[in-house]
Amino acid sequence: MHDTPDPVAVARRIAERSGRLGISEVELARRAAMAPRYLRHLLEAGPGFDPGGFVRIAAALDSSRDELVSGRADAPPGHGGPGPHPRLQNLTEAQCWELVGTHGIGRIGLPVEPGPVVLPVNYVVDRASFAFRTAEHSTAAPADGAAVSFQVDHIDEYLGRGWSVLALGPAHQVTDPVELERLAGLPGASPWAGGDRPRWVRIRPEEISGRRLIAG
Repeated sequence: MHDTPDPVAVARRIAERSGRLGISEVELARRAAMAPRYLRHLLEAGPGFDPGGFVRIAAALDSSRDELVSGRADAPPGHGGPGPHPRLQNLTEAQCWELVGTHGIGRIGLPVEPGPVVLPVNYVVDRASFAFRTAEHSTAAPADGAAVSFQVDHIDEYLGRGWSVLALGPAHQVTDPVELERLAGLPGASPWAGGDRPRWVRIRPEEISGRRLIAG
């Protein structure tokens, strides 16, 4: 069940937190007011065995029980580790477009000085292209015709599987008033970052590819 914490993952988070703070297992047991042997038993048994004990462990680590048991809500994906027997599967172009859907969050890679920059943007899919809104003088507003990359992915942290799609092609500013009005009416067109973002950028991929991570 998804609601049952994995004792191995919980023990790993506690060990990582202890390591960052420079606290040994013996010192952690002392701070949590329990015998080292009992602490080891708790880590092996999991939070369901003694919920109050994990509250004391969390307090000793200047953390919260929820963070130790479930992980940080804002942590990047990948903390759960790979699933059983992982393998990669190449995606067809049609599968790539199906996975990115009609809109979502992607990352645009821009060729700027002194080096490439990757920025998150919320996008819409429109006629085999990606389009997004940005401010007039934003870093995410590439020069017209600039070669860029655009990447979208999804990770299932619990099952250890997911997919990633990468598109390569030129970016162009949308200037036609009719097109601008139509794009603004598409689902997901409102910029998450808010503010005045009148500029629409379209990326029509010359190449799109993807891979799916399968487990089990």
